Amino acid sequence: MSPGPNRTTVDRAVDLTIELNPECQTKPDLEGAPFGSIFTDHMLSIEWTLAHGWQTPRITPFRNLSLHPACSSLHYAIQLFEGMKAYRGADNRLRLFRPMLNMDRMVRSAERACLPVFDQVELMECIRRLVELESEWISQSDPASLYIRPTLIGTEATLGVKRPSRALLYVVLSPGLGSYFSPGAPEALALWAEPKYIRAWRGGTGDCKMGGNYGASIAAQYEAAEQGCQQVLWLYGDDQQITEAGTMNVFLHWINENGVEELATPPLDGIVLPGVTRQSILELAREWGQCKVTERYLTMADLITGLKVGRVRELFGSGTACLVCPVGRVLYQGENLHIPCQDSSGLLSTRLTKELKDIQYGRIPSDWAILV
Repeated sequence: MSPGPNRTTVDRAVDLTIELNPECQTKPDLEGAPFGSIFTDHMLSIEWTLAHGWQTPRITPFRNLSLHPACSSLHYAIQLFEGMKAYRGADNRLRLFRPMLNMDRMVRSAERACLPVFDQVELMECIRRLVELESEWISQSDPASLYIRPTLIGTEATLGVKRPSRALLYVVLSPGLGSYFSPGAPEALALWAEPKYIRAWRGGTGDCKMGGNYGASIAAQYEAAEQGCQQVLWLYGDDQQITEAGTMNVFLHWINENGVEELATPPLDGIVLPGVTRQSILELAREWGQCKVTERYLTMADLITGLKVGRVRELFGSGTACLVCPVGRVLYQGENLHIPCQDSSGLLSTRLTKELKDIQYGRIPSDWAILV
C-alpha cells in the first residue's frame, strides 16, 4: 500500500501471503439464493496502524473478525465499503468491470471517513489474486458473477470520537446468479416516493459509499414494502428533486420540456453516489448520440408533467448489483404513476443492458473489461 500522512512503511502486492483453506466447502446451489448470502473459502485482509502504516497483505481462510467492544467502527460508523463484480466469459476467462473506478471512489470515501488511503493499483492487484484463487466459484453463464466487497473499518479501541489510529481493510467474495432483488419481484420495480425521508443532503456523505448511508435507509425501505413497493424513490428539497432509487442511480428517458429527446440523471452535487454503472451509461449514451445526455436536476413535478402529456419513455435505475432495472410504477401522495416500459425491445435501457453485459462477459472487446 502507498505511503501517506503518518505512515512509515509501504507493503506491496508482491509481498502478499496466501494461507490456503484446508477445508474448502462444497460449492452450494446458487439458484434462488438471496444476494450476498453465500461466501467463498478465502478472504483478503490488510491491517493498518498510525505508527507503522500498512502491514503485509494476507489471503487467509474465510473467518470471523475479532473486534474490541469499543471498536470505533461499531460505535461511530467509521467505515466504508465498495462493490464490484467479476464475470466469466464464453472464452472461460475472468473479467473485472472498470475496477479502478471503484478503487478511486474508495479512496475518496476513505478521505471523507478519516480512514487511511492506499495505493489503488496495489490493492487491486491483491484483489485480483484473491479472485484468481476463487475462480472456481464463478460459473460460465450470463447471469453468474462474483460480487467483490472491499471494506475498510476503524478498529481503534476507544470511545473517543476521533480519527482512528488503527484500521482493517478486508475483502470478501460472494457468488450469485440473477437479480439483486428477491425472487418473485416484478421485472419492473415499483417505487415509493415519500418526501418525509431523506437519504442524503449537501455537505453530507451521500456521495461516499459508507454503511451509515444504507443502514439509515432500511426503515424507509420496509415502509415502502408495506405500501406495495420494492424500493424508495429518494426525494430532496422543497422542490422534491429526484435523487436515487433505492440503492441505485436513476435515469429518465423522455422528451424534455423543450421538445428534445433526452436521457437525464441527477448531477453529482454531493447528494448522489457517483456510480460506476451510472458513469458507463452516460459515456455509452453520449457515444451513441441517439439523444441529448444531461446531468441535471429532475423533480417530481417534471416527472408528473411528463407523464400527463405522454413525454416519458422510461425511468430506470442503475448499479453494480442490479446493472439496469426498469421502473414500472411510482407511488406518490397516494397516486400510482404508471411508467411506460411494457415494450422493452425498443427501450434505451434494453440496449444499454445488452451493451454492458456484452462488455462484462467479453462478447465484445473493451478496455473497460480487465482480465484477471
